[in-house]
Amino acid sequence: MNMTVEFILRILAAAAMGAVIGLEREFRSKEAGIRTHFLVAMGSALFMIISAYGFEGLQAGRFDVSRVAAQVVTGIGFLGAGVIIFQKNSVHGLTTAAGLWVTAAIGLGCGGGMYLLAAVGTLLVLIGLEVLHFVLPQISEKPVMVTFKADSREALLGALEAMKERRIKVWSYSVSAMEDGGYKASVNVKVRQNNYVTLLGDLLDTTQGVEFLSIE
Repeated sequence: MNMTVEFILRILAAAAMGAVIGLEREFRSKEAGIRTHFLVAMGSALFMIISAYGFEGLQAGRFDVSRVAAQVVTGIGFLGAGVIIFQKNSVHGLTTAAGLWVTAAIGLGCGGGMYLLAAVGTLLVLIGLEVLHFVLPQISEKPVMVTFKADSREALLGALEAMKERRIKVWSYSVSAMEDGGYKASVNVKVRQNNYVTLLGDLLDTTQGVEFLSIE
């Protein structure tokens, strides 16, 4: 009876920790939210418990506890692959997939009775998802494509020069002539600022002879 209570506590702890991670993903409007992380963590803990204790007395010594844990690590990849989306030459969902993977590890930890380790793992996951979410945009560069119209060649060159003056890295661009004699330009740039949409939009709108169109 005491062991049964302990097992219940383990899956409850796993479910709670998984739900905490899922809440953060839900807040970010990601594909896998509270329910997915809740089930992954609880299921992993349940698998771990069954693997470690479910076969006691049945041909003891012939069962390797680590085999089920290894299969959970491999099998969770199918769920992770389901939330990864490739769209417009960019990949979305990798962080959520990695979160599901580590949530499974947290569930296995709870299933093995390693509550402190699982709790620390949950804390580190939240730090990685939330704290780095705000820190990385300040130090990393984001590739975007900005499209605008220019009345003349001089206006086009002026827009490119204005970007360089603002320390916006211009990697490549393509220009096509329009029927009214102007030009349409699509420019690949890298920016660091969080408000890059406003930054580029205001920059182009204030450049004479240039009309801002879109950012992707």
